[in-house]
Amino acid sequence: MARSKKRGAAEINSSSMADIAFLLLIFFLVTTTIANDKGLTLQLPPKPDDIEQVDIKIPERNIFKILINSSDKLLVENEPLTDMHELREMIKKHVLNNGRDPDLSDSPDKAVVSLKANRGTSYDMFIAVYNEAQGAYYDIYAERAGVTNKKWREISNDLSNPDNKVIYDKAREGIPMAISIAEPN
Repeated sequence: MARSKKRGAAEINSSSMADIAFLLLIFFLVTTTIANDKGLTLQLPPKPDDIEQVDIKIPERNIFKILINSSDKLLVENEPLTDMHELREMIKKHVLNNGRDPDLSDSPDKAVVSLKANRGTSYDMFIAVYNEAQGAYYDIYAERAGVTNKKWREISNDLSNPDNKVIYDKAREGIPMAISIAEPN
């Protein structure tokens, strides 16, 4: 009878396994896309400390009202608006009125842009309208600073530079970015 020889366990070269694992890791790192979340950068007011709410009366002429319905249609100052690109100029005109037109704001520091959306309003529409309102203020600040809108954004993103801080403060002086986001209905 033939005797069976004891065979040793089959060995797998561990360096080859490490190479394959490394290649798979590199493959998945290269082919996987990482979603960049986008959002609005907003500075929220501080949380109230059990202080009773005080109603502040703002004259109607100082409030620039923008309403967005659930069909993403705009109602600006009680008039339908079909071209959203007109919105930026309308806001700038309202803010910079300085009391000339009795239907617009008394002064830039008293002007408020009120944005109200219905619950069915799409996020894209809300963000587009908010962007136009914010863009109107950026245009005003850039014009006061004597720079382009793009340069203004660079300045406002780098306030650690003392020169940028001076330009930023001077351009915003007397014109706060007063965009009020009302509760949806």
